Amino acid sequence: MGEILRYEHVDITYNGFKAVKDVSFTVAEGEILGIVGESGSGKSTLIKAAMGLLGPAGLVTRGDIWYKGKNLPDLSEKEIRQLNGPELGMIFQSAGSSFCPIRTIGAQLYESMTEHENVSREVFQKRAIGLLQKIGFENGQRILDSYPFELSGGMQQRVGIAVALLLNPGVLLADEPTSALDVSVQKQVVEEMLLIRKTFGTSIVLVTHNIGVIGAMADKVLVMKNGEMVEYGETQQVLHAPKEEYTQALMSAVPRLRRA
Repeated sequence: MGEILRYEHVDITYNGFKAVKDVSFTVAEGEILGIVGESGSGKSTLIKAAMGLLGPAGLVTRGDIWYKGKNLPDLSEKEIRQLNGPELGMIFQSAGSSFCPIRTIGAQLYESMTEHENVSREVFQKRAIGLLQKIGFENGQRILDSYPFELSGGMQQRVGIAVALLLNPGVLLADEPTSALDVSVQKQVVEEMLLIRKTFGTSIVLVTHNIGVIGAMADKVLVMKNGEMVEYGETQQVLHAPKEEYTQALMSAVPRLRRA
């Protein structure tokens, strides 16, 4: 597998405060990397930096983030917008909050798609319904015709996954995609994300505090604490034979899900 994403000695600051310090890792094509750690450890900041979502106060002050030969922090706002969607997709922690409550799911997905592609509504309908079916919705048309408030939280989260996948990105960045869900729906979302990797060959960077989800999904794990890398390696090694005391404590404290 070829490499698709690389972080090299990345520092990230907010208003001069260094939130991420000297972080390096790689993601191969079709690989799932789990980033785990306590709240405030810099997990979400890492993936937001790739998509230019740090806000006006955030800045990559050192290092490089390479995607298919492009150094993302060097790109203009217009260039990064062109990559976000077709190349880099994002699943947010609570997808439902990003939907407009007075527009149908279909209208919002169509708008998202036409930001990057000139497609007819018929082509969109076919692609969207097929994608919704692949991630577990039996009646994709009903989902497109629904308003967000007509869907459960778990269904909204799965639609959020569909939004991120609509343009078939090379890397899917998932920011705590299961934390707001109950255990049964968490398992369903984990299984659907694994299916996405199997079906589309999508690389996934998964940010979570849940070691159980990491154990069920990830090929590699990056452990963060106070903005720094604590441990990085193959999932089975980190989970079953962690080298660092912090990682050992983290592994023993969080419930686990079995790998599907």
